[in-house]
Amino acid sequence: MAEEQDDFKHLVRIANTDIKGNELVYLSLTGIKGIGRRVGWEIAKIAGVDPKARLGNLSDEEIERLKNVVENEIDKSIPAWMFNRRKDLISGKDHHIIGVDVDLIVREDINLMKKIRCYRGIRHELGQKVRGQRTRSTGRKGAVVGVIRKKK
Repeated sequence: MAEEQDDFKHLVRIANTDIKGNELVYLSLTGIKGIGRRVGWEIAKIAGVDPKARLGNLSDEEIERLKNVVENEIDKSIPAWMFNRRKDLISGKDHHIIGVDVDLIVREDINLMKKIRCYRGIRHELGQKVRGQRTRSTGRKGAVVGVIRKKK
């Protein structure tokens, strides 16, 4: 592991998330909800930061550039095919959502499905599997369901 500098930052705060400083920049950005390895790599390149550098070794100016790209310019910076929210139901536009907004929007989508009574919404209401998985033998809750043998 590389030698630690005197001004090494063990925790860096970006997008209301504490990120470990001892990881590589593009991997540490995955600690923010909604950012994966590939998007993290692109964000680091756009901010002009070496993606394979340790986050804690970056200067304050480089961290500010990362914050700016993540919090303000992510929709303008990365290509549209990398977005995690394409063709939004309400606006019809492409967005990339990060942080707490991810949970909020997923919850809103599920509530909309329940409200319009689509098949997936009904499955969510009933607490059953939604994506076509088998339910005959898996996904059981509560008491153990098994076969009762006849006594001889």
